[in-house]
Amino acid sequence: MRRLITSRGIWLALSAVAVAVAAIVVVRRSRTRVVERPPVQAEVAQWPPAPILGTPTAGDRELFAARSASVFDRPGFVRFFQPREPREPLDGAARRRLTRWGAVGVVLVLLAVGAQVFESEVFSKGVEGKIAAPRVVTEETIEPVQEMPDLECRPGIGEPRVRALDPKVTRAVNRQWARIERWLKANAPRTYRTLGRPGRSTTIAVAEAQMGIRFPDDLRASLLRHNGAFSTPGTMGFGFLGNASMSVRQIRDAWRGLCEIDGVDMVESGGPRTEWWDGRMIPVGADGVGDHLVIDSVRRDVGETDHEGNMSFDPGGIRIRSFHALLKATADAMETGGDIGYWRPRAVAGELGWDAG
Repeated sequence: MRRLITSRGIWLALSAVAVAVAAIVVVRRSRTRVVERPPVQAEVAQWPPAPILGTPTAGDRELFAARSASVFDRPGFVRFFQPREPREPLDGAARRRLTRWGAVGVVLVLLAVGAQVFESEVFSKGVEGKIAAPRVVTEETIEPVQEMPDLECRPGIGEPRVRALDPKVTRAVNRQWARIERWLKANAPRTYRTLGRPGRSTTIAVAEAQMGIRFPDDLRASLLRHNGAFSTPGTMGFGFLGNASMSVRQIRDAWRGLCEIDGVDMVESGGPRTEWWDGRMIPVGADGVGDHLVIDSVRRDVGETDHEGNMSFDPGGIRIRSFHALLKATADAMETGGDIGYWRPRAVAGELGWDAG
């Protein structure tokens, strides 16, 4: 913008210089030396010698004759305004050159005028309105997610109490275990030998008191049949859906460890079943890389939580409504060669393996 405004001054300066040059040329051309006039002959004195009003005397004439001529009396100025003789008309080539140079001059004048108009319209009008007001940039504030302690991970230690089991539940669980044991003996004897010994009711009661939750009856009946499983050199302990079964003590220790990792509840979450971990869950299996098979102590269905922060209740892509249902689905798949969701049990070199299809 400063360059365009400066151009206006340049145009005015050039115009002033052009006018000054023209004036100097005219003055220099008209400057001549004072013309020496011939001596004036003295006139014969008239009578009477006294001056007559309105009649110049000889002294007056000498005074005016001695004064230098003015600019308007100079020959150059007089010749400039005297009518001149008509010149010969220009030939065709001269007229074309004169026309071209005249057109160029008109274009230059139009460009100069257009530049001045453009400058006035764009840069001179409403400059104050075109200046944008300073914009206040505010950093977006991210509200922290509100958390509160997971009270189910901080239970008050109560008195252990052994609870009686319904005989029907015990028989139903033992029936499914008998089917699983029979298949393991025949097809995966090395895995069969990893089954734990029967657990004790008092151990289960102590774990329940320390964790502040109750184990479902079918889980307690299963632990009284086999208190988890243990690994042997070269053989992974028996388990479900790619996980090794855990003993009562391992269940309690894993629960404590998971509560130490995530012992808070997200206020804005959809509930304990949508978080990575909640204290009401019971870990019953582990795959050795941070993932766990869990049972919801309230709803009693089977789910899984992984080390990437997810929890779901469709292991293998299907819903399993209880631990007894998991036992039955495993026995059915072993005997028929079927699947549990996308999991399929199979025997490989005397061991149980789980294929994820």
